[in-house]
Amino acid sequence: MHTDRGHDLRHHGDAEVRDDGAALVDLAVNVRTGTPPVWLRERVAGALGSLAAYPDGRAARAAVAARHGLPVERVLLTAGAAEAFVLLARALKVRRPVVVHPQFTEPEAALRDAGHSVDRVLLREEDGFRLDVARIPEDADLVVIGNPTNPTSVLHPAATIAGLARPGRTLVVDEAFMDAVPGEPEALAGRTDVPGLVVLRSLTKTWGLAGLRIGYVLAEPGTVARLERAQPLWPVSTPALAAAEACMEPQALAEAAHAAHRIATDRAHLVAGLSEFTTDGLRLVQPAEGPFVLARLPHAAAVRHHLRDLGFAVRRGDTFPGLGNDWLRLAVRDRTTVNSFLQALDRALTLASHR
Repeated sequence: MHTDRGHDLRHHGDAEVRDDGAALVDLAVNVRTGTPPVWLRERVAGALGSLAAYPDGRAARAAVAARHGLPVERVLLTAGAAEAFVLLARALKVRRPVVVHPQFTEPEAALRDAGHSVDRVLLREEDGFRLDVARIPEDADLVVIGNPTNPTSVLHPAATIAGLARPGRTLVVDEAFMDAVPGEPEALAGRTDVPGLVVLRSLTKTWGLAGLRIGYVLAEPGTVARLERAQPLWPVSTPALAAAEACMEPQALAEAAHAAHRIATDRAHLVAGLSEFTTDGLRLVQPAEGPFVLARLPHAAAVRHHLRDLGFAVRRGDTFPGLGNDWLRLAVRDRTTVNSFLQALDRALTLASHR
């Protein structure tokens, strides 16, 4: 069990792209390229005529509920999944919160900001960063895990995660990247048989809406009510509500499903290309199931800087608890971009090895 604070929990991938204003090819941020699509931009723009009225989230909330086969009392719309972590940290009375790392750092940051002492369970590289339920303390009354996990790209079995449920425990599963997994086979969203389950979803990644801030929580009605009381009035803007409603429609779900298959194909191309660098000491966490891969390589910090000089931004790994400065996270991109990146990586590795 670890409780140290030796990581920059507020560092996120966007900092890799905007640090010096350089025009970089972005492999640091896990938002799908070419988004939002034109039809979605038009739906958002169409909501601008209603800005004089206060937001009414009923239609969007009903659309999310219908998409997951749930009553509306189990749905809470939020200003991105990040807001949900803050609400959970502030609204729930917990004694021993545990965050399973490596994972997205915002849940722990929000808990610490709310005054909680947070315990960490660090999954191990030698286990492929897979979940070992026996390592979760029995008295943990809040457990947070990502699935598929950012940054490891590990997809944990739904049954394994559900096995963490206990009376009196809130089990938070961050499924921000689940819609990028073809068929969502390990999703817990929509389940009502797991006590204490809270599932978070984001529309940021697949639909390119990071600047709009829209996500949602799926949980027991009592939990939703507590979180809603902790929200400010009208927390989700009218354009964001329009986007949420649009992204729940059948044609949007079909487009997202198609994108998930394309991501899987592009990821396989990236993994195959990266496997050519094993003689340079590069190791991948496999199997990768999200729209990104995690790689360990010698001189990773120097490689990252050389890649910037060559026009590519990648995500440093040392800000994630459980990882060190020899890790990089790479977002999946199209074949042409990946091919250019692999050429740059070859050059960066050569430069780093001769420093």
